[in-house]
Amino acid sequence: MSAVEEVEQQLAGLRIARRCVPSEEPAYLLDIHSSRAAQPGASPLVAVSCSNESLRVYDGDTLRLLREYGARGGVLAGVRFAHTSASLVFSACSQGTVKCWDVRSATQKPVQVFSGYPSNVFISFDVSCSDLIVCAGTEKVEKDTFLVFWDARGITDCASATKEPLGVYSESHNDDITKICFHPVEPNLVVSGSTDGLVNVFDINKDNEDDALISTCNSDSSVSSLGWAGEDYKQVYCMTHDEGFCWWDTAQLDTEEPITLLHVLDARESVSTENHSLHYLVGGFYHEKAGKLFLLGGSSAGDIHVLSCSTEGLSLVGTLRGGHTATVRSCCWSPTEESLLTGGEDAQLLLWKPGAVERSLTKKASLKISSSVQKRVRVHNTSLKSRKK
Repeated sequence: MSAVEEVEQQLAGLRIARRCVPSEEPAYLLDIHSSRAAQPGASPLVAVSCSNESLRVYDGDTLRLLREYGARGGVLAGVRFAHTSASLVFSACSQGTVKCWDVRSATQKPVQVFSGYPSNVFISFDVSCSDLIVCAGTEKVEKDTFLVFWDARGITDCASATKEPLGVYSESHNDDITKICFHPVEPNLVVSGSTDGLVNVFDINKDNEDDALISTCNSDSSVSSLGWAGEDYKQVYCMTHDEGFCWWDTAQLDTEEPITLLHVLDARESVSTENHSLHYLVGGFYHEKAGKLFLLGGSSAGDIHVLSCSTEGLSLVGTLRGGHTATVRSCCWSPTEESLLTGGEDAQLLLWKPGAVERSLTKKASLKISSSVQKRVRVHNTSLKSRKK
């Protein structure tokens, strides 16, 4: 059995290992991130941003709730742990700030606030792999949309001090910047996606925005998610709000070869699943051991489809059932634990491991919550387009 086949079998065999205790205030789980364990043998932490404007931190092994932070009136956009410290967690806020909390502290007060400019409404952000730079993307206000950058050094040395931006990029997108993702290894590389359909790769070590813009790829649709893939992470991929998928090889920029590896206009029409139950895409991850990019999609009933990516197209690896009872909103793959975390509109946080046997509370018949909690959350179009015979 090849390494790819072994990994695909492992992913298809994921089973629920843990299920978090339902919260007293149910909310959609919109983004998930897992920390690196502080030391060998220690449990990682899991952070989740919720539709009720809260950020929750769980024990990564037991899914026991450890901390909960309120945004105090601002909708959260994403969640990220620091790469060099398992105790620092960041989230961007619609009030025009990025906040950093130390989960070791009992206080609700952030240890650092990165403030934007007065008109900024942040809807995306990320932290560089060196933890030196924070970058946030804004909604379009009048004619302006910005990538805002801060120096993130010395977070714990100046607790609660507010940091002003280093500067902005303002010319490369002309609509809401929906996703930002720093390179996993190169701290100077960052990719951004927007509702204008553009996916831009920047080298922020350059002196100005024009020189920093390495490449612009066009997804032809509003970008909902993106990431890095491939050997040395020289590839970029994105998903769109109408369930399209694009995959590019930036290593071909200086060659005559085309950079587009795959462009799928509608994943729902290109992947064969039981009862045509692929209704939306959730996210993706690059599996280093297999050297392969995988996507996660789902059904409105909560089934999760694992999809394999090749230049020939998308194909179904397996379907994970029995977990969620509603649309899955977020996912996070842990390469060290070889486990998957998923969160959804049923307010459930699930931990999946190969061949696991669930040890948790009895599953509720349905945890789906009222759509009235929707605030700035993505609404999936589950009506399938007419399929070609």
